[in-house]
Amino acid sequence: MPVQPSYPGVYIEEIPSGVRTITGVATSITAFIGRAIKGPTDEPILINSFSDYERQFGGLWTDSTMSYAVEDFYQNGGSKALIVRIHNGAGTAEILLPTASPPGSFVTLEAYSPGSWANKLRASVNYNTADPTAPPGSPGVGTQETFNLIIYERNDEKNIDEKVEEYLNVSMNADSPRYLPRLLEQNSTRVKVKKDGLGNWPTSIPQVTGSPLAPTPTVDDGSPLVAAQYEGNELQKTGIYALNKADMFNLLSIPPATRTEDTSAAVYAKAVKLCVDRRAVLIVDPPASWGSAVDTAVSRPKSQLSSLGISGTDARNAALYYPLVKKMDSLRNNQIDTFVPSGIVAGVMAKTDTTRGVWKSPAGIDAAMSGVQSLQVNLSDGENGELNPLGINVLRSFPLSGRVIWGARTMRGADQLADDYKYVAVRRTALFIEESLYRGTQWVVFEPNDEPLWAQIRLNIGAFMQNLFRQGAFQGRTPREAYLVKCDKETTTQNDINLGIVNIIVGFAPLKPAEFVIIKIQQLAGTIET
Repeated sequence: MPVQPSYPGVYIEEIPSGVRTITGVATSITAFIGRAIKGPTDEPILINSFSDYERQFGGLWTDSTMSYAVEDFYQNGGSKALIVRIHNGAGTAEILLPTASPPGSFVTLEAYSPGSWANKLRASVNYNTADPTAPPGSPGVGTQETFNLIIYERNDEKNIDEKVEEYLNVSMNADSPRYLPRLLEQNSTRVKVKKDGLGNWPTSIPQVTGSPLAPTPTVDDGSPLVAAQYEGNELQKTGIYALNKADMFNLLSIPPATRTEDTSAAVYAKAVKLCVDRRAVLIVDPPASWGSAVDTAVSRPKSQLSSLGISGTDARNAALYYPLVKKMDSLRNNQIDTFVPSGIVAGVMAKTDTTRGVWKSPAGIDAAMSGVQSLQVNLSDGENGELNPLGINVLRSFPLSGRVIWGARTMRGADQLADDYKYVAVRRTALFIEESLYRGTQWVVFEPNDEPLWAQIRLNIGAFMQNLFRQGAFQGRTPREAYLVKCDKETTTQNDINLGIVNIIVGFAPLKPAEFVIIKIQQLAGTIET
């Protein structure tokens, strides 16, 4: 508010500049969905390295195609990933701690997450909590109000139980600061106290167990996934819709349920719709049959492209990469096996974003795929030329460059469609700008809708676009040629103002990849005079 002078003298008034910095959002947070050895289910968990994945989800597993895709992602330059673990009937192990009262009752510890990993857990209880220097009658002295809970994990190689968690001086009294159910819920990564049918924690105190107790009965990891687990439930936010619990993701990889199967068209159809809603890009893996030696390398991709279930303008948010890749499987004595390329492609995209920017197409001789020994099929220039106009990105193998990504189109990139978002880089740049401006203009809501507000909007968005222009994100030699920001009485009429609407027009001249380099060579006439 303006200063209200009340006495003779000098008054200082601070005037806001009106500058609200718009920060560009992340561009390569990649979401993966599939089976894992352990970890929370139907929850998007952010990790920063494959070591994080090993610690929280158990690392590589021969039955988890997702685990290999995550390894590929980090091996090829990925940084941040969201992991959504789903399962099909995996059991949850339980350890029964007997109590004295009532007789025959138990305090049940259940594993933090489903899966056979928890069969190795062990638990023991003791009452060695009293302070020997404490006077008689002190809390916990000579009573069984407090106890110690020790959690072990079986090491089969050493044939011993190794202590992994320890909770001392805990209580089953809900008023205690050392209330065991609450401590486990907030701190343990292995067990929690199971609630009864009414949703209440038990109040009984477990007895001394002596030797550590094992889960009973043992459980397994369930059956291979089917489409229903991937599709999930949108209202309950399960399956792919668990990603709606996440703040943001930019890329999505859905490896198939098993090494011999393909991700279904129904799953892809729902996934690409989710990507459109969340301003992300779906990386589509090709069916294994496309690389079959029975047909030519291009006959099935050309005839079966529509069978993937991705069409219409939603296909702008999807990119298909063909063929599958062959790499060593460290869990099978480094034998060569076939894997989907989506994790590799996501990693290359993340690396390209870091080194060049999201506006650089993740393709070319610099887009090398690490850890790949060979491709399912090796395509020739002519075969590449048949697939590229259809919007199928090809993985190629060259003598000097090795295995590289040799395509830069979305699934809306067929020449026949002439779509504005033909190229992956152009689409991802647009999504980056959209998400950044969406988050960076929230302050506009409920502001007085008139020229002062419009001027602030032009200033803030203009500064953001100018920064991108200086980084080389747009075509053009000058800002006027590269982008525009318009918000004034022409974009927002009096009727819009009456309806509480402010209209902002942001345009940009995207950088498009040089797919076809044409070099014209001509002989000079030499010294012939004309």
